[in-house]
Amino acid sequence: MTAEPRSATLFEDELASSVRNDSLHLILLPTEKCNFRCTYCYEDFSIGRMDPAVVQGVKRLIDRRVDGLCSLTISWFGGEPLLALPVIEEVSAHVIDKARPGLRYAADMTTNAYLLDIATAERLGRLGIGEYQVSLDGPQSLHDRTRLQASGAGSFQRIWANLLAMRDSGLLADVVLRVHVTPANLPSMSEFLSEIRETFLGDPRFSVLLKPVERLGGPRDGEMDVIGHDRWPAVLKDLERIVSGGGGDGPLYPAPAVCYASRPNSLVIRANGVVAKCTVALADPRNAVGRICPDGTLDIDRSLFRHWLRGWESGDWDTLSCPADGLPETRTTLLQIGPTRLVSDL
Repeated sequence: MTAEPRSATLFEDELASSVRNDSLHLILLPTEKCNFRCTYCYEDFSIGRMDPAVVQGVKRLIDRRVDGLCSLTISWFGGEPLLALPVIEEVSAHVIDKARPGLRYAADMTTNAYLLDIATAERLGRLGIGEYQVSLDGPQSLHDRTRLQASGAGSFQRIWANLLAMRDSGLLADVVLRVHVTPANLPSMSEFLSEIRETFLGDPRFSVLLKPVERLGGPRDGEMDVIGHDRWPAVLKDLERIVSGGGGDGPLYPAPAVCYASRPNSLVIRANGVVAKCTVALADPRNAVGRICPDGTLDIDRSLFRHWLRGWESGDWDTLSCPADGLPETRTTLLQIGPTRLVSDL
């Protein structure tokens, strides 16, 4: 479907922000190993800590781009990024050192929070990391069945303790509580979300993102019971009412209209140096759109890259919200392009 007339302004604004050469979003995977083995995870943990040559390439890419940027956002992902804390510190310190006056720099992290004690959070805060997304799978009795440590032990108590410590601190960081919903934990969600509201949501640094667990290609997809797409809107509406206490929108984290993977100025750089567009379709060869070189240049397959941007041409909001869905089959060859030309040339 094409963008409706009432959405034309939003479409134009989103397009303008996505093709700006003076704005860059890097999603960095400092390691693809993890200390958890969540039952619904789609990652295979085959790649370890980011190679020093890749770290060097990321730093040189930033050097090449920084003078022309008004906005730089770095999102730390994994695996579990805190397993490679030295990589995070090295790159973050480099950004702060190279940032010129007027550059808007923001950094966030998706973490299971098991290692996110208050000392680590304060340390990262000094390096500019100002937002965390932390997943919870319901109350402890249910969370510990699905968000397991690699040892098989549960994880809830330590995560909850770390969240409480952040709440009770003066930390200048926002925390998005990503609450996963399944048919198994749905009966407990009313009580659990009420507890979250009472425990955290009086603090403006905390918000809630409600997400259904989905089959994303993991080895246990066939065993998973998920809430169907047709049922989810009604379930979501009921749960949002609980989070807000029945008083409007409340502290709900807004879902973006356009996925980062649809944005030309957003790149995923994996621990092995592969440049991708999506953090979910990691096993899909169509997601390997290029590679970062040690000098900070990018080898990008233009044809593969364009497929991730096809929603802008069609005006299809569904494609813009998830370009990985329905991604065309293609075979192409890597072409080298300079990082400063990445957005304007593609």
